[in-house]
Amino acid sequence: MDLRTTYLGLELKNPLVASPSPLSRELANLRRMEDAGASAIVLYSLFEEEINQESHALDRYLSDGTESFAEALTYFPEAPAYRAIGPDAYLEHIFRAKQAVNIPIIASLNGVSTGGWIRYAKEMEGAGADALELNIYYVPTRLDLSGSEVEQIYLDLVRDVRASVDIPIAVKLSPYFSATANMMARLSEAGANGLVLFNRFYQPDLDLENLEVVPNLHLSESDEMRLPLRWIAILYGRVHADLALTTGVHTGQDALKAIAAGANVAMMTSEILKNGIGRFGEILREMSLWLEEREYLSIEELHGSLSQINVAAPAAFERANYIQIVRSYNPTFR
Repeated sequence: MDLRTTYLGLELKNPLVASPSPLSRELANLRRMEDAGASAIVLYSLFEEEINQESHALDRYLSDGTESFAEALTYFPEAPAYRAIGPDAYLEHIFRAKQAVNIPIIASLNGVSTGGWIRYAKEMEGAGADALELNIYYVPTRLDLSGSEVEQIYLDLVRDVRASVDIPIAVKLSPYFSATANMMARLSEAGANGLVLFNRFYQPDLDLENLEVVPNLHLSESDEMRLPLRWIAILYGRVHADLALTTGVHTGQDALKAIAAGANVAMMTSEILKNGIGRFGEILREMSLWLEEREYLSIEELHGSLSQINVAAPAAFERANYIQIVRSYNPTFR
């Protein structure tokens, strides 16, 4: 079965990409991912806060960002520990990763403000990264900050990074925009070659006994892919950017749904953390078997076939589906 695809201008042997996780810190794990079938690897993130560790705002950033990303399985370390995993070590890791594997290595830069830290995008390119994933996480808590101002923060950041590098850029985003489709189109116009939908933010919990705010980590489940699945199906063929689905990819069926909706690649973290790196190979076999049984010659034939522009009932992705579900649901009480 021909599972080849393209993403960010990169020729990939299949659509399964390893998204950022603690596993990518070890070169041995990168080799294991490649051997298991991963077609590309997005490294763990270099955070803006790690670069700006001397900033007076560090304490605020540490509390704002904790437990917000799939790779942030614990709270950020104390400030001195940043020196061990900071920007220089990250650039060295990119270089070593490129020597260790023969699949594309995508660096991940995580931040929200414009400023001097963006120069590290250029240094990541110099270290050998094949592409850059810009992971933007921002919780606008100021009452005087409008939605349009928040959107401009994202657009300015993408434009600044685009101006500093020649390698492709993907932008990993939250779903929390009032006009998601419009925002995705504007990000593409600002220079994003790919859109990664969506970032899965871990919400803090409250400990009533100790009156503390505590982290509460739950790895994703397959049902959670419905949100990015819907938006990828809506955006396919309408924005000039590749699409990556992340969150909720756990099975071959999940990955195939992502491709049918219009994604170029399906990214995985939680399934690998739960059940091991070998799941890449098992999921690829599931995908190939499904396609062969239905006489597909390549996965490209499935690509976008269930997107909004290709299905018989495109309104199913909008209000019509909501109305149908609400009216058809019949609760049963015992």
